[in-house]
Amino acid sequence: MNNLEKDLSFNKNEDQIKLMISNLNLKLDKIYLGGGKVKINRQKLKGKLGARERVELLLDKESPNIEIGALAGYKMYDEHGGCPAGGVIVVMGYVHQKLCIVVANDPTVKAGAWFPITGKKNLRAQEIAMENRIPIIYLVDSAGVYLPLQDEIFPDKEHFGRIFRNNAKMSAMGVTQIAAVMGSCVAGGAYLPIMSDESLIVDKTGTIFLAGSYLVKAAVGEIIDNETLGGATTHSEISGVVDYKSPDDKTCIKTIRDLLDKISENQTLKLNRSNSQKPKLKMEDFYGTFPFLRSSNYNVKNILNFFIDNGDFTEYKANYGKTIVCGYARIDGWSVGIVANQRKVVKTSKSEMQFGGVIYSDSASKASRFIMNCNQKKIPLVFFQDVSGFMVGSRSEHGGIIKDGAKMVNAMANSVVPKFTIIMGNSYGAGNYAMCGKAYDPRLIVGWPTAEIAVMGGEQAAKVLLQIELSSLKSKGEKISKEKEKELFSAIKKKYDAQIKPYYAASRLWLDAIIDPKDTRKWISLGIEAANNNPIIEDYKTGVLQTWLE
Repeated sequence: MNNLEKDLSFNKNEDQIKLMISNLNLKLDKIYLGGGKVKINRQKLKGKLGARERVELLLDKESPNIEIGALAGYKMYDEHGGCPAGGVIVVMGYVHQKLCIVVANDPTVKAGAWFPITGKKNLRAQEIAMENRIPIIYLVDSAGVYLPLQDEIFPDKEHFGRIFRNNAKMSAMGVTQIAAVMGSCVAGGAYLPIMSDESLIVDKTGTIFLAGSYLVKAAVGEIIDNETLGGATTHSEISGVVDYKSPDDKTCIKTIRDLLDKISENQTLKLNRSNSQKPKLKMEDFYGTFPFLRSSNYNVKNILNFFIDNGDFTEYKANYGKTIVCGYARIDGWSVGIVANQRKVVKTSKSEMQFGGVIYSDSASKASRFIMNCNQKKIPLVFFQDVSGFMVGSRSEHGGIIKDGAKMVNAMANSVVPKFTIIMGNSYGAGNYAMCGKAYDPRLIVGWPTAEIAVMGGEQAAKVLLQIELSSLKSKGEKISKEKEKELFSAIKKKYDAQIKPYYAASRLWLDAIIDPKDTRKWISLGIEAANNNPIIEDYKTGVLQTWLE
């Protein structure tokens, strides 16, 4: 490639990826408005701060933070009027220099009612708090379960009730929980404040009850207003349900900050950290370097230089199993073990060519051993995914690719050190599993706007699905023209392509976020800092590994 072609390729990549990021930001700006400006203003007329204002006021000013699940519910409930951000805001950030999880209901979205994705997002927030043993703060303002979808959120193991189970488990673990009732807190949700370590309520706007005044009248015939039934004075002076009564939102948030200030520091895992250094390559050059087309090849080592400190990378088995790059580095000072898919075509010592983005037997074996080494040394793992899957064909099958792939999945699944996953591009099939997809408990998992997540790529999948459809139609005696076949293929591919985009994954919380690549270091660094708050780490055991014929 000559210099002109390089410049044209750089400019094209830069334009396309920056356009993707711009589209992401436009979507997020709309989501951040929740139920809209009109509803936000209605909250203010009641003397209440907006949900995002509450979170902003609670967090330390000018401190780094990350939002979990901002795209939750995206395009999932259009027939119900939508559910921006799943109706709840979840942020990891600092309160009085202590890293916390903040969960804030957004009353502008269906009065803060719980959709199925709301429950899933709340459980994800609790999961992060539990596995990292960091405080969790609930800013409650919710009308309870969204009744038209109650069957999808009420009774199952991972539904609404799991939240109170987690409240109890966290209390036993010693994980600090603080709940502030800043609006409605009804029905089963009324248990949340009393199951927290400390509970607060805002006068005149906060209410807590198992059943509101209308239901009380219908059930037992008693006529009573909501404030007398379960207002701030009732629960701070009569029932004793809450511990602190605040005159307004700002005072309530100040009290929460004061409470966090008094908490003692925990023991840490003592993960290795030195002074942070800037990456070797400047981030402004990243957008032209990383290819926007998922079929393009590139050298992942160059991409890593945009994220690791000073470009210092100690590569493990550099000349073996080259389709996966493994090695030790630092990210924002934190010591990490990196497992990354190599996307360029490589040549083995036996003069065999191997496709980029594909996991072969040798690369799977190498990654397995490296993951074990990191567990031995208590080094967090960071997976950079751009994987098309495992190699197929008779040669691979006869060489034991299933055995070697299983070994990698086993080593990764049983890993006890904190794991973090960045989906850069493709995340297809079993490659998603082996490279620590959502099912394998990464502490945080995010995707870039260039990510694609599916069993296989859109073109291949559409061809398979088309053959199934054609076979079905032919069995019914229908004759399919070439034009009809093209039409069917186009419709199938369009639907499949929509499902593999990162927004589809993020809306269902398969990803914690879609991020601008420039924020990758911040997500990894905050994630490791959170993980460092949990000093408990299990012994590393893999069980049975198929290691013969090595």
